[in-house]
Amino acid sequence: MNPPRPAKPSAGRSPKPAAQNAPRPWDSATQEQARALLSAGATQLGLALSATQTQALLDYLGLLNQWSKVYNLTAVRDPLEMVTLHLLDSLAVIPALERHLHNRPAQAAPVQLLDVGSGAGLPGVVVAIACPHIQVTCVDAVAKKAAFVQQVAASLGLPHLRGLHQRVEHIQTPHDVVCSRAFASLTDFVQGSAAALAPGGVWLALKGKMPDDELAQLGPAAQVFHVEPLQVPGLDAQRCLVWMRPATA
Repeated sequence: MNPPRPAKPSAGRSPKPAAQNAPRPWDSATQEQARALLSAGATQLGLALSATQTQALLDYLGLLNQWSKVYNLTAVRDPLEMVTLHLLDSLAVIPALERHLHNRPAQAAPVQLLDVGSGAGLPGVVVAIACPHIQVTCVDAVAKKAAFVQQVAASLGLPHLRGLHQRVEHIQTPHDVVCSRAFASLTDFVQGSAAALAPGGVWLALKGKMPDDELAQLGPAAQVFHVEPLQVPGLDAQRCLVWMRPATA
């Protein structure tokens, strides 16, 4: 699938002048600024990204920037803001995820992670780039968003990443980790994705501030076993991870 192109002005009409606050172009200067911002943020998070992984994240950002000119994949239009609000916000999950998976047997099958309501692939695409040992499926009910993730997987050569156009309620393939980022309430997230969780699997919800109301309303089907604060480099806002597992009888 070729990247979408912005619509051309109709014949006989002069294009409107660019607004003074037009989005920053994704040119070589911006890309170098994005690289520096990303590298510094990854270091703050304790992540040792390779040059190949860093470039893949920037290439993903370039695709997201290009597709968003036509499709509403993200409300963020400035590429440097995307580094903080999308890439680093998603990378902040990686240390906690790796700690959780650390005790898995070495001969175990590859970890299966389902990113629910993934949208443009956040955090699923970022997880796939940073953790190539994890099989990532990004599911979304909107076809163009799933198609974008498929295009990212093909363009960046990520065979362990796929985009899936489907409602999560219809997925019954077992996954070791079912995650979401700003998708729904904890109750709706757990109820909607219960059939996709493997025995012994966990739910991982990325939230802003501590979701006290949602935690209080969480039904008996799930048990919260850890709530972990996150600090996203360059972001002056609260973030946390809510870890859950099926409640034992």
